[in-house]
Amino acid sequence: MTTPRTMGRLTTSRFRPAWWLHGPHLQTLWPSLMRRRPRLALTRRRIELADGDFIDLALGASSGPRVLVIHGLEGNLESHYAGGLMQALAHGGFQPIFLFLRGCSEEPNRLDRAYHSGASADLAEVLDILSRDPEGAPAAAIGFSLGANLLLKYLGETPAPRLQRAVAVSVPFVLRDAMLRLDLGGSRLYRRHLLGKLKASLRRKFAERPFPLTVDLDAIQDFNQFDDQITAPLNGFAGVFDYYTRASCRSFLAGIHTPTLILQAADDPFMFPTTVPWAHELGPGVTLELAAHGGHVGFVAGPWPWKPHYWLDTRVLEYLHTGA
Repeated sequence: MTTPRTMGRLTTSRFRPAWWLHGPHLQTLWPSLMRRRPRLALTRRRIELADGDFIDLALGASSGPRVLVIHGLEGNLESHYAGGLMQALAHGGFQPIFLFLRGCSEEPNRLDRAYHSGASADLAEVLDILSRDPEGAPAAAIGFSLGANLLLKYLGETPAPRLQRAVAVSVPFVLRDAMLRLDLGGSRLYRRHLLGKLKASLRRKFAERPFPLTVDLDAIQDFNQFDDQITAPLNGFAGVFDYYTRASCRSFLAGIHTPTLILQAADDPFMFPTTVPWAHELGPGVTLELAAHGGHVGFVAGPWPWKPHYWLDTRVLEYLHTGA
């Protein structure tokens, strides 16, 4: 008789980085700069939310079990992982559905608030609405970075999640750690890039309506300032540390019973090695697969630069098909 698992598993990944892409920054930057974005046949759908706002979806044309793809900070279908995975899912017998987090599609969202790392209620509402379709709710969801944090928080806080499986990639388990790590060394490059995109999105959104906060965007130089002056007040948090505490997924991991694979690299330049949780913190449904290398949403293998292998697509499909 098999004894039920009372906690998750921490295992070593089989991933081996390409010899020509050693180092976390090369692993992180290569796919973002070099990966081709496939052309996809997608149908747009708008989900009207109970608070009067909306979330947009992009549905693949293939049939099969539905799989929801949740992007990271300022992500969209042009994110390097999005198109390739959507295509791989379609070829693998699934119908991919790309979820644009609130405010991340081509049209700015209606409310002053937008998406954030802990907005799991938005995911819950989308899944509830999709569950009423003839095809039913998605069988699985895949989250990347911020989207992975959001997905794990949803799974850990929801008594009966509407998902049968989940995959979370490059998870910022503790948001304060991520904020601090992005202030150090070469990781400041990502901070500057992402803050620039966040500021541009805000300016675009409020170009034709009053900005609800008295803030000098140009004076904001790091995520601590941005989240304290923008994210927290717009989304009902008392301040930056209230936001980081309540939105970080690490404290929710123990409650996850849904079969869930976490793919993480120890050298992720968006966080510290100590940010990775211990096995006793993982719920019984969780397998955390830790690679020594891989960067942040990188995981590029392959024999030559002109023949890269985007290992994440392969590993995600393997898990969705086999559960292992």
